[in-house]
Amino acid sequence: MLKKITCLVFCIFFLLSGTLVANAQQQDRISAIKQKLDDLSETVPGLNQKVQLLVTGVSIYDYLNAIARSNSLSISLDPGMNINVSDTFTGVTASNILLLLAQKYSLDISVIGSIINIGPYKNPNQFVKPPPKDLGVTYNATANTLSLSLSNDSLPAVTRKITQLSGKNIVVPGALQGKLVSAYIAAAPIETALSKLAFANEIKMVHSADDFYLFQPLEENEEVYINGDKNTAVRKTFRNSGQQSGAASSGLFSRMVNGQKLISVDALNSPIIDLVKHASQEAGKNYALYSDIKGMITLHVNDVSYDDLLGLLFKSTEYTFHAEKGIYVIGDRKLEGLRTYRAIRLQNRAIDTVLTMIPADWKRSIEIKEFREQNTLLLSGSGAQLDEVEGFIKQLDVLVPVVLIEVTMIDVHKTRTVSTGISAGVSDSVKTGGSVLPGLDYTFGTKGINDFLNSVGKATSINLGHVVPNFYVRLQALEKNDNIDVRSVPKLTALNGHSATLSIGSKRYYKNTTQNVIPSIQSAQSIFTNVYQEVNADLSIAIKPVVSGNDQVTLGIKVNISDFTAIPTDGSPPPQAISKFETSLRVHNEDTIVLGGLERTETDDSGSGIPILSRIPILKWIFSSRSRTKSKVVTVLFIKSTIIR
Repeated sequence: MLKKITCLVFCIFFLLSGTLVANAQQQDRISAIKQKLDDLSETVPGLNQKVQLLVTGVSIYDYLNAIARSNSLSISLDPGMNINVSDTFTGVTASNILLLLAQKYSLDISVIGSIINIGPYKNPNQFVKPPPKDLGVTYNATANTLSLSLSNDSLPAVTRKITQLSGKNIVVPGALQGKLVSAYIAAAPIETALSKLAFANEIKMVHSADDFYLFQPLEENEEVYINGDKNTAVRKTFRNSGQQSGAASSGLFSRMVNGQKLISVDALNSPIIDLVKHASQEAGKNYALYSDIKGMITLHVNDVSYDDLLGLLFKSTEYTFHAEKGIYVIGDRKLEGLRTYRAIRLQNRAIDTVLTMIPADWKRSIEIKEFREQNTLLLSGSGAQLDEVEGFIKQLDVLVPVVLIEVTMIDVHKTRTVSTGISAGVSDSVKTGGSVLPGLDYTFGTKGINDFLNSVGKATSINLGHVVPNFYVRLQALEKNDNIDVRSVPKLTALNGHSATLSIGSKRYYKNTTQNVIPSIQSAQSIFTNVYQEVNADLSIAIKPVVSGNDQVTLGIKVNISDFTAIPTDGSPPPQAISKFETSLRVHNEDTIVLGGLERTETDDSGSGIPILSRIPILKWIFSSRSRTKSKVVTVLFIKSTIIR
């Protein structure tokens, strides 16, 4: 509380003392004028002559001219005074009137001979320079930090003091000599402090390579801002061609990143030509325009190179660019000098397959020729389009894996045939003989049968007689088993995504007889034509490998197995057994899979004998012969796939 009272008393004292000083100076000035007029009145009696005046709203020129004429005074007035006077005087000397005017209207009166010169009073203290202001600049040499507390201070004075304290060279150009700056920064690194001082007062600061800090005014269309890295920076804004005043402007600026100047653009429906010009100026690139660049674009990119920016601007347009000896040639793609020729040699793919994969839209804008002897494509067109096509071709030109497919096929044939029965007849050339083991198949001739009948007659005293000459009897009781293993090990190779096929089989023919009847008056004629048709029985396998990631192979497998079950002797078509299946599966490289279950079973029962007797139990074994065949075929597939790169 005591401090507040003390401050209040001090302020009142300061105001009163200032007022007293001003009044004292005013009294001294009036006293000096009075002394001048008193000294002049000794030679000019009109100053002491009394005057009577009654004026209202009269200019000071007319007012003093009237006094000068009435009192014979020589008065010179400053033409710059614009004062209206309203006074009423009776019996007042001219000297007193002049003193009143000097005090009332702050006039200065000087005497030159007998001439009284009257003009505005100019305080001589106003030309006295105020004492220099103590600037709020503090530098810590140990930490190399700078603290600023500025309020409308002169930029040259501030930089001068910073240079004196820190020893850092700071340059202020002539355009900023009258610049006033304000900032409050506490203990920041000196370069950061100077940069933020420039940002706060809308100027820019550059640290040159020779360790000088340069303050510069913002150029036309430049502004300070906070960039994407949250740092202060300067960017250039520009107004679109033909854009009205007050409309939003686009922004284009650059910054150095790892020694490379990168450009950022924020444009809304801006002419492409304007962006090209400003980007070239910002990046310091030389360019030449060979055609009128039309079109608008909306673009927002950060930190891209000059070439990448031009590529974005001209993408999907009829314009392109080409750098030649440091100069960027820009214009229509069809112009001479903007076309580029390039040879792309394929390393892993054939040009036929790659050429069909290039999009049709790209082919219309460039010319493509084939050089088959070197497996090379020759391209002609704009550089940007050739880069796009070349990048696409390089992605396709990769090594196509080859898959080695090992197929192991095992066919197991199991056949069982049982033949039984008794047959008898007459034949001229039948002899006694046959086999008893391992199966019974024995033929008795006439002599053997008669001997057997004689032996029976002797043993039983019954005469059974004899058979006719050339008579024979055949006894048959035979069982036959066939086990056959057929093994095939083909090896196939196929490109990734292509099919490998295998077919093994046999061919049979059968007779097809056609009868053509030709009518005639006497009798019809028939013409028979025999045509032999072919029938195939094949084992065919089709495998399509597709290589995927992690050495996985997807196999599409089709198997078709057909076989002849019998071979007819009458020329009819042979019967067939057909098995088919189709599947797809995924296996790892060099894994082996087993496909089984392809099994065929065939049963054939045939017999002949005497009617009725051949169907009576027990007797049928005497009066008939029978044959029963049962066949079984099993096919097993082992498939192994190996990726070859």
